[in-house]
Amino acid sequence: MEQLISSGQEAKHGGVIHPAWLRIMHWVNALAVLILVGSGWTIYNASPLFGFEFPREITLGGWLAGGIQWHFAAMWLLGINGVLYLLINVFSGRLARRFFPLSAGALFADIGSALRGHLSHADLRRYNMVQKASYLFVMLVSVLLVLSGLVLMQSVQFPLLREFLGGYETARYIHFFAMAALVGFVIVHVAMALLVPRSLLAMVRGR
Repeated sequence: MEQLISSGQEAKHGGVIHPAWLRIMHWVNALAVLILVGSGWTIYNASPLFGFEFPREITLGGWLAGGIQWHFAAMWLLGINGVLYLLINVFSGRLARRFFPLSAGALFADIGSALRGHLSHADLRRYNMVQKASYLFVMLVSVLLVLSGLVLMQSVQFPLLREFLGGYETARYIHFFAMAALVGFVIVHVAMALLVPRSLLAMVRGR
């Protein structure tokens, strides 16, 4: 597995940037997030935390029970896909190789370059510091979403987790703000893919 996804081996096998397993997991994850967000907004509208509701046209499920069914199904899809992704990355060494080391100085420098439109994407095999930080951030947010989601859907079965997150109502707020962070990441991620279209092609074709 190490040989299949190491940068050196990728360069030798026809310029492969993203192996097939990564591309499949990426698009499965994208589908799961779309379903979770749309159905989650349906669930939110049934008992809003704040003084607004999401437009019905961008929700999924039609009503509370339908939203819960879609949400629960997609939660398993995201959870299983996410666990497999983390296991492959950790045990293959890809996590350490692609996402570390991190440097606060380099991160702020890359953020400055990104704001000026000068952030380099010359080598799609190498993540810049903004990509490293944002991808690690969304991994942590996804874990938080799953944990808080378990409390919301199976509160009685996870009493210790419920108390760790500050109780049921606090878990609702954690879940909402984690969702907002994930949606924000997706918006920025899609915008960057459109600005650097070859990165999108690489995630489709692998090259």
